[in-house]
Amino acid sequence: MESVEALVAHILGLSGSTEEISHLHNLLRQSEDTLQSNAPQLGQFLVQLDPSKHSLGYLYILEAYLSSPTTKEQAGELVPSIARFINSCLAEQIRLAPEKFISICKYFKDEVLRRQSPLMGVAPMRTAVWKLKSSSEHLTTLHPDFLLLCLLAKCYKSGLSILEEDVFEVDQPRDFFLYCYYGGMICIGQKHFRKAIELLHNVVTAPMSSLNAIAVEAYKKYILVLLIHNGQFSTAYPKYASSVAQRNLKSFCQPYYDLATSYSTGKIAELESCVETHREKFESDNNLGLVKQVVSSLYKRNIQRLTQTYLTLSLQDIANTVQLNTPKEAEMHVLQMIQDGEIFATINQKDGMVSFHEDPEQYKSCEMIEHIDSSIQRIMVLSKKLNTVHELISCDPAYLGKAGRERQRFDIDDFDSVPQKFNM
Repeated sequence: MESVEALVAHILGLSGSTEEISHLHNLLRQSEDTLQSNAPQLGQFLVQLDPSKHSLGYLYILEAYLSSPTTKEQAGELVPSIARFINSCLAEQIRLAPEKFISICKYFKDEVLRRQSPLMGVAPMRTAVWKLKSSSEHLTTLHPDFLLLCLLAKCYKSGLSILEEDVFEVDQPRDFFLYCYYGGMICIGQKHFRKAIELLHNVVTAPMSSLNAIAVEAYKKYILVLLIHNGQFSTAYPKYASSVAQRNLKSFCQPYYDLATSYSTGKIAELESCVETHREKFESDNNLGLVKQVVSSLYKRNIQRLTQTYLTLSLQDIANTVQLNTPKEAEMHVLQMIQDGEIFATINQKDGMVSFHEDPEQYKSCEMIEHIDSSIQRIMVLSKKLNTVHELISCDPAYLGKAGRERQRFDIDDFDSVPQKFNM
């Protein structure tokens, strides 16, 4: 077992070619006990290494150093050093010991949260995610940590950058649950409700052997966002949702079911009464802001219904019909809906009349054609991936063995009571 000094010498001399890195990796693995036993003294050796050249060796020594007890002051001093390492390290080297890189990044995340400085961690953690993942489709255990920092720092746009990529490869189920939950919250913060619904839907319908708190909280937000964006919520679960979710989720979300029922009546007074009844619950769940958006969306839904009946209507009539206090409030709602593209109308300021129009979109612009084409291409890629997965499963010995046993139980010959020969 070599000394730390000798190991550092190897790191300095074996960080060039692929063969050297492979040999160094073997030496580092053999020296883990030495590093652990000398953990408190390893800080002095880190200054001898360049993280942009000696990434693998730096990673092993830094991870061992962080395993030793540190004071709050020492931990605070380490945060900038870890950030510099994350930003400058070589991806191909740190991927040789991903569990150690993950350990360092999680230590970094915990420290910036302890210091109540999540913004400090956003950029380095984003870099860490890019360097750790093997492809754009790979969901690492650092994805949820990065999204959590984005949420707490209110850097929603930074979080959106990794939510745009399709995920097909997941290391741990919990990472997927948290990724979709935090991602859904980021999309809600940016009012990208369609994407938020997709992500929260993934949490609710993901396979689970027992109900978890992430799924429960996601389902509450899922109901609220569906009401805001679609104006309706169905209590029926998709067939592919787990039986655990179908049996248990409703019992944890009854106030939200009550809210959806009140919303479906279209009556503002009834909806507001339901909100007051469950206000304490909505507040303790940190969902009161979303609930208020649900109430606001019902005003919009009721205004949209008017566009299906009337060509013109006064602001006073709109206020009376949808139970707003003044024509000015009605005007503000109509203007916001026009700006958001939810209705097509013009307001005559002189007589206070609103004229409703048809949707001007003809679906023949270059932008629309490009959008449709990109959607088709994405679906084709997804179809190919599904076929590949299907082929892999079809050749899996474990699957074939189980399928064979099931087939024997339900063989059609077992149920065929029609005689093969008839006596005439």
